Amino acid sequence: MNKALLLTNGLLMTGDAKTAHGLIRGTERYKIVGVIDDATTAGKDAGELLDGKNRNIPIFESLELAVENLTEINYLIIGVATVGGVLPVDMLEIIKKAIQYKISIVNGLHEYLVEKPDFVALAAENGVTLTDIRKPKSRKDLHFWTGEILHLNTPIIAVLGMDCAMGKRTTARLIRQACESDNLNAQMIYTGQTGWLQGGKYGFIFDSTLNDFVSGELENAILTCQKETNPDFILLEGQSSLRNPSGPCGFEFLISGNAKSVVLVHAPKRKYFDNDAHWGEIPSVQSEIALIEKLGSKVIAIALNTEECSEEEYKTFQKDLETELHIPVLLPIQEGVERIIPILKSINHENHRR
Repeated sequence: MNKALLLTNGLLMTGDAKTAHGLIRGTERYKIVGVIDDATTAGKDAGELLDGKNRNIPIFESLELAVENLTEINYLIIGVATVGGVLPVDMLEIIKKAIQYKISIVNGLHEYLVEKPDFVALAAENGVTLTDIRKPKSRKDLHFWTGEILHLNTPIIAVLGMDCAMGKRTTARLIRQACESDNLNAQMIYTGQTGWLQGGKYGFIFDSTLNDFVSGELENAILTCQKETNPDFILLEGQSSLRNPSGPCGFEFLISGNAKSVVLVHAPKRKYFDNDAHWGEIPSVQSEIALIEKLGSKVIAIALNTEECSEEEYKTFQKDLETELHIPVLLPIQEGVERIIPILKSINHENHRR
């Protein structure tokens, strides 16, 4: 497996590093051998810092120290997802140095390295590649929605969130893994750059796709997955949220993707969209459930993002919401997602009776 370093450069413990967080938690495409961050995190294990689990991924203060201490590095992955997809200026020199060390670069931002002539020339000189995974597909490779998905019998479950950077992809991935452990064939449709980086086979980059073809690309990914894997369930990785004003998203998963079941990720202590007051307050989880139900889908579980919560607080939120909503309220990081398995089996059973 290709060995890769993650570049966060001081942002590891912020929401901007969600790409790095996903890759630290797991990927089938790369072997993550280290993280370049800063002096405040250097010397620690990235997994322990992220969620208390040692994953043997050391953090280094600089690229030079990483190269000195690691035997092989094939790729440097830019591990941040910034607002607007802009490449942080302070990372540019680090990327150039990595190229000079003959390390290929993988970039998931909207600012493309292949459009920077000096980077292209430097990469060619050193025999390495520049991969911009968020670069849009050409028109000939895009699919338009056909309606074939409406005849699909496989249960489709969308993992949506109340906001950006809440843990939608992580929750979907954990559900897939829990299904596998229970001998259920669950497949996941990735819709962001990190899903691809984690090894996703079926999916597309939602926010790099022309709007006219978003529904078609989603449908095509689902139908291709169905034909090739014949799964018991298909999980859709959500993006943004239904009512985030900076980029509302999610109706496509329910309407074009025909997801009749939803796992809704909720951060009970996050008040504003993207933690930014001028973007407005996040509506209540109860109103989000009502909106989803008006679109013809059913929320089958809540998954809690416990940011800013003490253990006592998140357990109280869990208990209170379960009492009110009468559905499982999961703690994906602390307790896993196995409690959703009986519900999925019930959905599958009902589907086969039809």
